[in-house]
Amino acid sequence: MKPGDEGAVVRFPSPTARPPADGPPPGSDPLWRELVGQVLRSERVELGRTLQQVSERAGVSAQYLSEVERGRKDPSSEMLESICGAVGLGLADLLAAASAQILSTRIGSTGAYLGAPTTRPFGVTSMAA
Repeated sequence: MKPGDEGAVVRFPSPTARPPADGPPPGSDPLWRELVGQVLRSERVELGRTLQQVSERAGVSAQYLSEVERGRKDPSSEMLESICGAVGLGLADLLAAASAQILSTRIGSTGAYLGAPTTRPFGVTSMAA
């Protein structure tokens, strides 16, 4: 800092936001809520149940369930537990299926794991024990 800079505002670059309509940039992982929605929808369809049937059993509106399945809503853990229960999934099953989807997008045609990002995500810090 130079003399006279006391009290000056230091601007930090803002984190980049995902493009809203175009989807994630190529090579990036999908959003968690999108993965959750895909897993829940595939389970519902596999069971042959309608949005209305599952939403009634889960205690949510059909519109809300539809938004969750399309990745538009980020449901709380309580909502996820309720919706998962309505399709016969446990939260661990949901997590495993979503993780498998992420890994499948990271594996190339050769079957080799493409690797994790080389930079730490914005706002994440390491703590030594």
